[in-house]
Amino acid sequence: MKFAKLSLTFLTVTASLLLISGLLLRGAAQTTPSDHNASAGDDSTQVKIARATSAGPTEVAKAARIVDTDAQGKMVVLREGNNGFTCMPGNLKVVGEPPMCVDAPSMQWFADARAHKPKPTNTVPGITYMLAGATQRSDSDPNDTASMPIEVGPHWMIMWPFDPKTTGLPTTHKPTGAYIMWAGSPYAHMHIMGRP
Repeated sequence: MKFAKLSLTFLTVTASLLLISGLLLRGAAQTTPSDHNASAGDDSTQVKIARATSAGPTEVAKAARIVDTDAQGKMVVLREGNNGFTCMPGNLKVVGEPPMCVDAPSMQWFADARAHKPKPTNTVPGITYMLAGATQRSDSDPNDTASMPIEVGPHWMIMWPFDPKTTGLPTTHKPTGAYIMWAGSPYAHMHIMGRP
């Protein structure tokens, strides 16, 4: 595996992901880097690491890289990792910015969405864990910034273009089971409630 190349990709994409995760991942209102840090800036490094690792399965989180952003919006590595996953503490005071753990294909998926590419370019499915729960604005519109927040329990996602017609899965939030989030958009993906 091209670990060195993936590590460089992680660094580049993670910084972008942290700045836009609220908007792209969960359809939240846009925030600036200073907004992100103004709400979460008082947390110690250990608190941030604990929050970040709460997002992934224990076996994934214990060897994952942990990253955050500083007051200038630059990525800061809080802990190095060696399993290809990156976990982020998020900002619990911002809708759509939950703690999460993601792999390299998910990083590519988020980078493509941020760049407004017509569709994601990851060539294999990505895995995103949000086992600490999250908030979101919409199950159907990735650009919704105005709807009331929706609380979502622990879940994980497969970042791959799923079609509800071929999978037979619903397109609206369910407290259990799986559904297709953002169906009909190029960024549709499978949302699975509960822990893997």
